[in-house]
Amino acid sequence: MRIVEDGLEDPAVVAFLEAHLTQMRATSPPESVHALDLEGLRGAGMRFWTGYDDPADGEVLATAALRHLDAGHAELKSMRTAPHRLREGLARRMLEHVLGAARDAGYARLSLETGSQPFFAPARALYRAHGFVECLPFGGYSPDPSSAFLTLDL
Repeated sequence: MRIVEDGLEDPAVVAFLEAHLTQMRATSPPESVHALDLEGLRGAGMRFWTGYDDPADGEVLATAALRHLDAGHAELKSMRTAPHRLREGLARRMLEHVLGAARDAGYARLSLETGSQPFFAPARALYRAHGFVECLPFGGYSPDPSSAFLTLDL
């Protein structure tokens, strides 16, 4: 998989992110959907990556974003793998790419919010396998039984 930064103007990326939001809205209660829309991903303090087999063919395989919280802390956002390409290691590669970018940017900590429902169990397992541990809500989140909050010291 080739990972490129940005891609938020590409119609295939926009459609991939719209499918992500649709899936999150179908999976979580409305008050527990914290996925960012396109405008949120284009906001200040955001970096965004897209994974492709070949960027020339346009098929989006995975996405991830990094949101600046403060000088030492960032948040992982919009991790998604194409549903027909699950269990191929694409999410692991994307996560490792973002972890490297966070370290290179000088962050000391990376946190994330994901769902607590069974649907999100593979994501939670991936994050735990990379050293993430449970934490309290951060960055403006409130306690939510439908959310799991995880953090990693970089």
